[in-house]
Order: sequence, then structure tokens, then C-alpha cells
Amino acid sequence: MDYAEQDAAGGYAEGVPCWVDAMLPDVEGGKRFYGELFGWAFAERAGAGAGAGSAYGQYTLAHSDGLPVAALAPKTDGRMPTVWTVYLATPDAAALAERVRRAGGSMVREPMPVGPAGTVGLAADPEGAVFGIWQGGTHQGFGKQREPGSYCWTEVYSRDKDRVDSFYEGVFGYGGFDLDLDGVPFRTWSPPGAEAGPETAIGGRSLMSPATDGYSTPETPPHFLVYFNVTDADATAAAVTRLGGRVQMPPHDIPYGRVAVLRDNQGATFAVLQD
Repeated sequence: MDYAEQDAAGGYAEGVPCWVDAMLPDVEGGKRFYGELFGWAFAERAGAGAGAGSAYGQYTLAHSDGLPVAALAPKTDGRMPTVWTVYLATPDAAALAERVRRAGGSMVREPMPVGPAGTVGLAADPEGAVFGIWQGGTHQGFGKQREPGSYCWTEVYSRDKDRVDSFYEGVFGYGGFDLDLDGVPFRTWSPPGAEAGPETAIGGRSLMSPATDGYSTPETPPHFLVYFNVTDADATAAAVTRLGGRVQMPPHDIPYGRVAVLRDNQGATFAVLQD
């Protein structure tokens, strides 16, 4: 972690992404897909995972180099989305949930304890983009990030940037920094106390439209996109196709590396970054 991402106790500062998980209809299939794609190994933990999936029973932790990097959880209701969720750290999940509501967001799932691991909740911003909140206990979050095979970035895709910016910057105290990425207005967010800019950013906001993000449709709801670091974005995109997934946005260069937006063989969308 960068200094700006740490709290006084050495954990994750509030608002910093600390965990990701995928809700899938077939966890065993997900293990085969991501195990081959990222080289992950897996261990099941009944009812004691870090994220929302733990509320539904088996929670399968993914490890890279023996360190926790993500989790897969079963969907128990077909109406649930097949999706990757990012969790933002907080020292007080109940207080954060109240701030979310006061700022115009909502709680999809109120904070609930997950044994000694911590406390989890699911929130939605004023446009409906869903993110998790995590108050760490024995599980603080990633054991590895920003290295190949692990989480490296997240951004929310919105249609009303002013409404969304004021929500996240009000709730988490982020410092915002505006960029123009090939004509797309983009804003990075840095933790409180850090000089706002790409060097300290822990996430960002982009605008969503087929003309700007290259993969959504007018019916696609606002959402978060989770990125994983890879050594070769083109080879990863080819592997996704071979494994039964699909490429939603082909590998292409941006100022910060080479990226691709992909969908796994069950429908969960994610992105990769080769830096």
C-alpha cells in the first residue's frame, strides 16, 4: 500500500479499495476459469469470507503466490447479477452506511458481521452503481495487489458526473483530479490528506456511453469496473476467448498502460491492465 492508503493502525484507510469478489452461478466453473487465467489457487471458507458472498454460505478465497487476492461466491438467487464487486474500507461500517444514505445513496444490504473476519455491507450511489463496504477484523483485505494476477484499479461508470463526484467526495472525502483521456472526461480520486492526482489515486470516475467506454449500451446501468494487473493484456484477452469468455473491449493503449475489458464464461465483466 501507498502511505496515503494506510490508516494509523497499518490497515486500509477509509475509502480505499481493499477487496473484490465475484458472485457466480457456478463457483467450480469460476475456479477453473480464473485458475487458468490468473494462476489462482483456491481455498473454501464456510461463512467466513470478506465480502457479500459470505452471507450465502461457501466463500472461496483466491490466492496468488499464497496471498489472498479475491474471492468467488455462489449466487443463490438467479435474479442476482453475475458481477465483480469492489469493497471500500471503513473503520465503522454503520457510520459509513448512514453517510451513504444522507448523501443520496442507499444500502442494498445493511452492515452485518461475518464472524471475526469483519463487517460487510453493500451500498449504491445515487445512480445505482453498487459497491461493497468492509470493516476489517481478522481479514483486512488484499494480501497482494498491483502485481500480476491481482487487483490493481477500479473506476465507476456514471452518466451524471457532477452528482456522482459530489457523492463520493462528500462520503469519503476524496480529492478529485480531472483528466481528459482521449476526449473522455475522467476524474481520479485520492484519499484525504494526499495531494490529489494520478500518483496518489485509488480509483476514479468515467462517463458511460457506447461512444466513450466502448462496451456499454444505453441500457447498461451505472457500475464499477474492477481491474487486474497482467503481464500481457493481449495474451490474457486471447485466453479469455479460449476459456469461453469474450472480449468486450479489445486491448488498447492508454497513457497508463495497455488495457482490455473482458467478460468471463458466466457473464461477469472485469478489466485487465498491463503497465
